[in-house]
Amino acid sequence: MRDVAPADASLEPPLEAFGTAHRLAAEALGTALLLAIVIGSGIMGDRLAGGNVAIALLGNTLATGAGLVVLITVFGPISGAHFNPAVTLAFAIRREIGWPLALAYVVAQLVAAVAGVWLAHAMFAEPILQVSAKLRAGPSQGLAEFVATFGLVGSILGSLRFRADATAWIVGLYITSAYWFTASTSFANPAVTLARSLSDTFAGIAPPSVPLFVAAQLVAAAAATLVFGWLLEQRRPGRREAA
Repeated sequence: MRDVAPADASLEPPLEAFGTAHRLAAEALGTALLLAIVIGSGIMGDRLAGGNVAIALLGNTLATGAGLVVLITVFGPISGAHFNPAVTLAFAIRREIGWPLALAYVVAQLVAAVAGVWLAHAMFAEPILQVSAKLRAGPSQGLAEFVATFGLVGSILGSLRFRADATAWIVGLYITSAYWFTASTSFANPAVTLARSLSDTFAGIAPPSVPLFVAAQLVAAAAATLVFGWLLEQRRPGRREAA
């Protein structure tokens, strides 16, 4: 993310503050922990809910939203706390991260997301290697992922523009909300989507459903970057708009 004055600071400090290795490690650790939270809380919620899916989803939701606040707060100053190829794509389009580093971020996110799933399986004595059988198919699911990701990127860009210090809370609260107002329960993250296909647990998604989700997420990230880039553009002094 951009290097700006403290009054308009993003989650990322000046580029020279941390080396590439530190930034990639932060992305990997943060993404792995995020997936451990998503999968682990899904397993715990499912086991304790007594068959009540709403209660299981509520537990999964609260853990994920709270975990995001913590992870973004801790890792944001090091790497920007993307944890998400769609978010990295948005900042690459905005030229706030170079494409080579963006690609490295995405690789770190994808690998770490799978590791996070396996970590959750190990903690709950589940088989490490799994493939989900939970289909999440159909146009409504794709639309839901577009809306979830569009809103996520918009929330990040808007918070960085007006309340950078609150970004962790804004993202955590948005995802908590999107779990419930989107039909897909808001994956909004290609790395999360791919990794969750490797878990046949409450939070899983069957591999055939992954391409639709990822395509919707990437298109939404690009669209949100353009729309919010225009919406949040600051008018230059003296510039007047036509009535």
